[in-house]
Amino acid sequence: MKKKLIIIGAGGHGKVIANIAKLNGYQEITFLDDDEKKTEISTYKIIGKVSDVKKYSSEYDIIVGIGSNEIRNKVSNDLSEMGIIQSILIHPTAAIDATVSIGEGTVIMANVAINVDSRIGKSCIINTGATIDHDCVIDDFVHISPGVNIAGGVNVEKMVWLGIGSTVINNVNIRGKSIIGAGGVVIENLEESGTYVGVPVKHIK
Repeated sequence: MKKKLIIIGAGGHGKVIANIAKLNGYQEITFLDDDEKKTEISTYKIIGKVSDVKKYSSEYDIIVGIGSNEIRNKVSNDLSEMGIIQSILIHPTAAIDATVSIGEGTVIMANVAINVDSRIGKSCIINTGATIDHDCVIDDFVHISPGVNIAGGVNVEKMVWLGIGSTVINNVNIRGKSIIGAGGVVIENLEESGTYVGVPVKHIK
């Protein structure tokens, strides 16, 4: 770990990442963002555009701080093509079993719990207070919102977004690129990508 970190994406999600980075011991935290009207965010400076990342990569650790799964996917893939490996940031209050594997670029926020033999992919967001039980697979570029509860043996495919307060029972699969609405309850495999809402969730589009 270097002492300096660049966060790509100067929005609300990036600010939360900056706070976690401070708690992880980074002494300098700055941002890159393509919005030329922005020069700072909260107490942090924006020092350039996303395209400038390569010139900073030898001096700074890098992480993508963009909430959109699609954009985070694209920017992360661009970094991989440059040979840049992203940092992993974990809030000190998170409870993560030693057997859990976590991919690069993933951020795990305050009061998260992840249990034994689960796997978290690349550039995921595991948001505040979410719980992931044993033997789950969370694939790349997934966003698990605050207060989500996932039971054991669940498989969440790439680029799924689980809305705030949603619940997933054990041993089900959620198809990639699906969106689960706030408070939704998943009780069976979701075989088709799409948007699902309700208790239990139903496919709406």
